[in-house]
Amino acid sequence: MTSTDIDVLQVEVWSDIACPWCFIGKTRFAAALEQFDRRDRVDVIWRSYQLSPEAPVGARERELDALVRMKGMAPEQVAGMFEHVASIAKADGLTIDFDTVVAANTFDAHRLVHIARKQGLADEILSALFEAHFSDGRVVDDRDVLVELAERAGVTGAADALAGDAGLDEVRADLATARELQVTGVPFFVAGRRIAVSGAQPVPVLLQLLEQGFDAMRE
Repeated sequence: MTSTDIDVLQVEVWSDIACPWCFIGKTRFAAALEQFDRRDRVDVIWRSYQLSPEAPVGARERELDALVRMKGMAPEQVAGMFEHVASIAKADGLTIDFDTVVAANTFDAHRLVHIARKQGLADEILSALFEAHFSDGRVVDDRDVLVELAERAGVTGAADALAGDAGLDEVRADLATARELQVTGVPFFVAGRRIAVSGAQPVPVLLQLLEQGFDAMRE
């Protein structure tokens, strides 16, 4: 067996649960992986990023109202932007209902992703968080909601883990690395810490990222 036969490409994806483009990007990346002939040799690590780290926990403010307040945009402008994103998501088979989306601080949700990763369930819990936030109008900075989602996804011990310090260091490390890499927008895909693409790219672009990642490993 050659080294090429056993090499694994690590793909890190910085994303935020409160980012609709990250929801779309995760779906497109899953489609790219499904088509990729070496998908069994790709290790995907979901990294934490916060678009609004200052968002208050438990405010339960509508996303539209939060953006109007924080960005100083007109409600009509925000609504038009939401409609555009929702239509793109629909074309990818996703439901985003901005009428029910509640703005949230995503720090604990990111902790839950790291907790789930140790049980091999990061992908599942991240999908559950995106759907809860964007499709179901759930409050994803409510720990009871997070524990419920964890239990549904098969993640054990989430209540105790979130009550303690589990995932804190991992989330902080992800945020620090994002600053070092000068990540300014998400989703941000990095293959082998050598090849990167930003944004919810089409499936062919993400396939190219995977191909180039493996090519770079042989250099």
